Amino acid sequence: MRTVQATVTAPRPRPAGAFLPASAVPPRQDAALAAGLAALASAIAVTVGSGRHPDALGWTLLLVLHVPLAWRRRVPLAALAIMIPLIAFYHQQDFNHSAPTAASMVVLYTVAVSSGPRRTAVIGCAVIALMLLLKIRHGMAGLAVSFQISGWIISMLVLGGYIRVYRENAAAALERAERAERTREEEARRRVAEERLRVARDLHDLLAHSITLIGVRTSVAAHVLATDPERLDRAAVARALDDIAETCRTARGELRTTLDVLRDPDSPDSRGPLPGLPGLADLARATAGAEVDLTVTAGEVPPAVGAAAYRIVQEALTNAVRHGGREDLTVRVRVDETDGALRVRVSDDGVGAGAGARTGEGAGAGYAGRAGDADSAGKAEDGTPGTPGAPGYGLLGMRERARSVGGTVTAGPRTDAPGFEVTAVLPLGGTA
Repeated sequence: MRTVQATVTAPRPRPAGAFLPASAVPPRQDAALAAGLAALASAIAVTVGSGRHPDALGWTLLLVLHVPLAWRRRVPLAALAIMIPLIAFYHQQDFNHSAPTAASMVVLYTVAVSSGPRRTAVIGCAVIALMLLLKIRHGMAGLAVSFQISGWIISMLVLGGYIRVYRENAAAALERAERAERTREEEARRRVAEERLRVARDLHDLLAHSITLIGVRTSVAAHVLATDPERLDRAAVARALDDIAETCRTARGELRTTLDVLRDPDSPDSRGPLPGLPGLADLARATAGAEVDLTVTAGEVPPAVGAAAYRIVQEALTNAVRHGGREDLTVRVRVDETDGALRVRVSDDGVGAGAGARTGEGAGAGYAGRAGDADSAGKAEDGTPGTPGAPGYGLLGMRERARSVGGTVTAGPRTDAPGFEVTAVLPLGGTA
């Protein structure tokens, strides 16, 4: 025979009140308060106060009227509605009148704390009227006691109303503080996001421009070395290498200035001097692979507007050199101030919008893709020549630069001649 072993687990005992709804189980503090007030009332009933000592009915009324106090904070009006008839009947039987006073004051205070001022006033008037009806049969002595008790009733109601207003004000102040804290956190996150975007734009503009120039100069040196090794033009190679070294030094300095904000964001000089219109001449001279015709007729402009114009021109020159597709590329840069706005126009005579772009051949194909993106969702393309459709952030970055000062950027093929054109309008009094 096989022996079958079965393990029987005894059910855990349920806590008291587990089969009752949560509202039916009185809080421990209120239950303890009701028990304490009942003990105090019992002591007063046999020691001090006017009226006769309670008999069996009196003790029953005195103890039962304290029971609703255990639920006074959950259902204060219901507790008051149950206690008032019991207290009135207790006094009508001329039992010790001082015994239930503490319970009466506690329930009135609870109602005032949990109710509005109008409801509290109505309840107070009703209780005082009921008390006067019970005391009026005692003549002048009863009226004197009624005025004394009315003072206690009014005091409890006023105290409860004051506590209610204080709690409401404290809760409102706490909510305002929490809302302000959330607002500060959201503002901090927004500032962090804006700073990350600014650093990303600066790094993109700096690295894209510098790497493009280095690539062009390297191509020049490689072309000189490969064309005729017997008759090597050492001077041209040396100039190309010097230009590469100078570009690297300039890029390293701008990169250090840009990254300083990440090392010490609280420093007032962490951003370094912003590039502006005075730096356009150096930018034009440092652009290899194209002849840059620069004309600046604008005067002093706000630093943010000048920095946006500088970065837009820098990106436009980078794109022209990268996608122009010609060795004798000419880029015209015009910066002037008209109608309260700084107008920037960068145009080239490359094949990016010409025959190469129309057929999708050669270096122009990548540039043509930029024009298509400019007319659509604003996606930029920084693909290398001959790789149309490579995603990038050139035109998108230019639009963000302009939008940061309230301006706009348009880019597309030239209508008057082959080539590509970028136009920016930057309000001098505009804000982000």
